[in-house]
Amino acid sequence: MSKQFFSSLAVAFKMSILTILSILTFAMPVWALNYNNRALTNSDFSHQDLTDSSFDHANLRGSDFSYSNLRGVRFFSANLAGVNFEGADLRNADLESTRMTRANLTNTVLEGAFMTNAMLQGATIDGADFTNALFRPDTEKMLCEIATGTNPTTGRNTKDTLFCP
Repeated sequence: MSKQFFSSLAVAFKMSILTILSILTFAMPVWALNYNNRALTNSDFSHQDLTDSSFDHANLRGSDFSYSNLRGVRFFSANLAGVNFEGADLRNADLESTRMTRANLTNTVLEGAFMTNAMLQGATIDGADFTNALFRPDTEKMLCEIATGTNPTTGRNTKDTLFCP
């Protein structure tokens, strides 16, 4: 066998390896990623499946998570001011100690979400479902004052999910 044959074979092998690595690098799914401690202001995460991903201590101010699957996502102590969560599924999400001022939670499903110490001043909660969500009594009282609508996914009235009087 000639030297040229082995040289061509080596080049073909290297090209195959590069192709495989490129596919693996750029075809990774978006879900279950770690965005902890990242500055991601005004980012577009809309219409994505981010199940079980982590955004702990991330700055996501003004970002768009509308109509995304955010089940089990961790946002512990994240800055979510002005974030759009419209129509998102946040079941069993960790929203503890988050800043959610002026966040849009319209038609969001927050069943079983952990929201202790979440700051929700100025948030829009029309049609949000808070069934079994955990938050402080003063936060519940504040949300009851502005609660309206029925969630189109679960069919539950927002005031009922908050146990408003």
